[in-house]
Amino acid sequence: MTKTNIQLLSPENWKDYELIDCGNFEKLERFGEVILIRPEPQAVWPKSLSEDEWQKRYHIKFNGRSATTGDWMKKSPKTKDRWYVSYKNNDVAIKLRLGLTSFKHVGVFPEQAVNWDYISSTVKSFKTKTPKVLNLFAYTGGASLIAKAAGADTTHVDSIKQVVTWANENQELSGLTDIRWVVEDALKFVKRELKRGNTYNGIILDPPAYGHGPKGEKWKLEDHITEMMRDVVKLLDPSEHFLILNTYSLGFSSVIVENLIRTSLPKVENLEVGELYLQASAGSKLPLGVFGKFRKISK
Repeated sequence: MTKTNIQLLSPENWKDYELIDCGNFEKLERFGEVILIRPEPQAVWPKSLSEDEWQKRYHIKFNGRSATTGDWMKKSPKTKDRWYVSYKNNDVAIKLRLGLTSFKHVGVFPEQAVNWDYISSTVKSFKTKTPKVLNLFAYTGGASLIAKAAGADTTHVDSIKQVVTWANENQELSGLTDIRWVVEDALKFVKRELKRGNTYNGIILDPPAYGHGPKGEKWKLEDHITEMMRDVVKLLDPSEHFLILNTYSLGFSSVIVENLIRTSLPKVENLEVGELYLQASAGSKLPLGVFGKFRKISK
């Protein structure tokens, strides 16, 4: 039986992001110079800092009307709705525009910086002169920018036109060009690429638990992820490649992700699975999804 090392990974040395504290179903976090309070269903434990400390520090707070929608409350009317952060590792640097949305997100998932480092280091280590990378469910494009900055021919697929436009803005901010933008249902795009006979050296999947395509196509992680994994592994270049699968569904564990990958690609090499988390400065660890990733690099 093949043994798999289960990892706990958290971003390190991102100067423009800090999880200050989390607890009582909220998180206090800094993006650049802006400090937010947002709902966090995973933070079931008590806060480490006092409520007075939280209230003193924050600039903007999200008040939810439901589990996914709500309104932002600013301490000062001078606080902007949009601002910028940068990310840099040993290989690449990017810039992102953040903004307040009605569904509590701001345009980046900071725990994904762990995967960004994996993408850039892997693309840089490939022998292929210009590796092709496909980013599915790509949102505002952090992973797409990282891949492009590392030297990859990058295709970015998302079903929502507005977030693809946002990603294009991030490309311009980062001084990059020529990412291929595709507004389409991810599963339909993959099937079309299979028919075309296209292959990729890298594939990134960051699917939501629930979602909709541009023509109303329904996505439910439990119902569609097996079909998606079966298809995407067929798009991998056999000589050198990487794949990252990241899931946020509360019902998914790293063991499920491992099983999905091993049944889709029984001869997988260098498989890593585990959990992403953010380390709060005040002490707690905030779990934010499970991942599986593997790579094959030509010698």
